[in-house]
Amino acid sequence: MHWEDRIGRRLKLRDLHTLVTVARTGSMAKASAYLAISQPAVSKTIAGMEHTFGVRLLDRRAHGVEPTIYGEALLKRADTLFGDLRDAVQEIESLADPAAGEVRLGASGPVLDGMLPVALDRFLRRYPKVTFTIGGQGGTIGQFLQELRRRKLDVWVGRMPAGLFGDDLSTEVLFPEPIFVVTAPSNTMARYKRLRLADLEDEPWVLPGHDTSPGAFIAEAFRAAGVGLPGNVLTVNDLGFSSAMIQTGRFFGMFPGSYLHFGSKRALKVLPIKLAIQPPPVALTILRNRTLRPAVERFMDCLRDVCKPLRRPGRAQ
Repeated sequence: MHWEDRIGRRLKLRDLHTLVTVARTGSMAKASAYLAISQPAVSKTIAGMEHTFGVRLLDRRAHGVEPTIYGEALLKRADTLFGDLRDAVQEIESLADPAAGEVRLGASGPVLDGMLPVALDRFLRRYPKVTFTIGGQGGTIGQFLQELRRRKLDVWVGRMPAGLFGDDLSTEVLFPEPIFVVTAPSNTMARYKRLRLADLEDEPWVLPGHDTSPGAFIAEAFRAAGVGLPGNVLTVNDLGFSSAMIQTGRFFGMFPGSYLHFGSKRALKVLPIKLAIQPPPVALTILRNRTLRPAVERFMDCLRDVCKPLRRPGRAQ
């Protein structure tokens, strides 16, 4: 049987949406309530799809239903299909109103705390009707890149770690992101014109956990300088809280340059310590060969413009 006869003329988007809803809710009854149709209608739709494909798409169990391997294969493509359709609708709306649209953005913690608020403020002053969905805290870079591949995100902005990018992704370096050793201006060490990392080994520090990407890099920076990790460490995975603790005048920390540059109100002093290693640059990442909505393209242009001052290596403030 030809594809057009077997699938093209039989499978409807409404049927596929029903399957996705059943899989998401795990129950015919719950899907029926969500879709506002009868449970027999849901069952009939699923049975019709299984007949069309010639395989069982759902396993019926006492506690509900779950996708079979065939159902998983179809559902994975359904995510992409519905994502493309959602993009098409939003693109049409955006073309009808060039100043509107949606941007779904993923970003790393330092970008969220430093550069991104400046870029959003500038962009939304010009395009106030554009809406944003932003994710960053609580997920790994690999997870967010997977969301990009599944078309749940339009853009990822963060460091460029090796090994996580593939041929299906397109990356553009926005700026180098050096790390600086900082303390409060009131700390006595802030007056020194020459310092080594070894001079601060016994001082109290505020650092991210070793199980995070920033924490792992900082640990490597200490090792590269021939210095052991400080014994007096307050472990904090939040730049804002770390900054507040350092401003008490007792602690030292390591902060990315973009956070220091865009946080002009943060009373932190960059110390004259050059680290032996530096982390990867911050990049803008999109799905290759994907047509982006006009609002996304305009926001990417805004990001490039905001990041221009950071393209000179070593600049912190």
